[in-house]
Amino acid sequence: MKNLLLWLAATLASAAMAQPKPDVARLDYDLRPRQIAERTWVIEGAVDDFSRANGCNIINTAFIATGAGVVVVNTGPSRSYGEQQRRAIERITREPVVRVLSLNLHPDYFFGNQAWADVPTQALAGSISGMQAEGRAYADNLYRLCGDWMKGTESTPSRQTVEPGVMQIGSHRLELRRLSGHTSDDLVLIDHTTGVLYAGGLVFANRVPTTPHADFEAWQASLVKLSQWMTDHRIRQVVPSHGPLHSGMGGVEQTRDWLRWLTTHMRESAERGLDLSEVLRLPVPERFQAWAAQPAELHRSITQWYPRYEQQVLVGPATRR
Repeated sequence: MKNLLLWLAATLASAAMAQPKPDVARLDYDLRPRQIAERTWVIEGAVDDFSRANGCNIINTAFIATGAGVVVVNTGPSRSYGEQQRRAIERITREPVVRVLSLNLHPDYFFGNQAWADVPTQALAGSISGMQAEGRAYADNLYRLCGDWMKGTESTPSRQTVEPGVMQIGSHRLELRRLSGHTSDDLVLIDHTTGVLYAGGLVFANRVPTTPHADFEAWQASLVKLSQWMTDHRIRQVVPSHGPLHSGMGGVEQTRDWLRWLTTHMRESAERGLDLSEVLRLPVPERFQAWAAQPAELHRSITQWYPRYEQQVLVGPATRR
């Protein structure tokens, strides 16, 4: 726990330095590519919840200039973000973009795809199905939350399915792996050349995880696998989609700690017979209190999932998972 607290303090300081300063009047996201490895850059979003102040930009996107073209990871929450992302990449490298990957079905992973209409946009099959099914609802919600930042944005799901496997692009040996838990299809990208792992929504750092499509048991199992992969492949840098970048297991352990606490908290509350309003008023442990999106994200999770735990108590232990 001491090491985790030290990691938290260090990453909070580095995240504050990397935070963008969006210009709401000009609808400028202030995208700041930061090089994290050889020919590898990340554009860090706000460690926060969706808001007009941050333009709904709470996601980390990335790009790798392989020598045989650029691979883009995630395209942000709006058409404007995608366009500004594209210009930011062009300022750094003259290599053409050869593929765009979205790591899951959530809107800030793919709503910038409009800016990449001339490039293959790719995701796992389940993610594409989810984008197609839920895209309109996502757009309605983001327009409500972020207003003018969303001008001209339409849900644009990835067009091509990718399969897990290893690919050599230029000087980079890239591997795509499929996990699940945060959503039903969570794409993880490992760059074996640089030792950078792009964990998508499976890992949150210094921020309360979002859970609208969660399978908590599968998520925990995926975090165990991620930990093993990080050891096996000597991962030097982890890029979560939400929260500061880090080395080591800090973000994985934070996410695992939160999921264990949240599920135990809901199960024990249901066994005590507490109703939803009572659970929403309960305090969270001190170690979570300073995390971004607290308590809003916690309340969303409890409101969605707590009735299921109440139902499990009512029907008996045989149905519990």
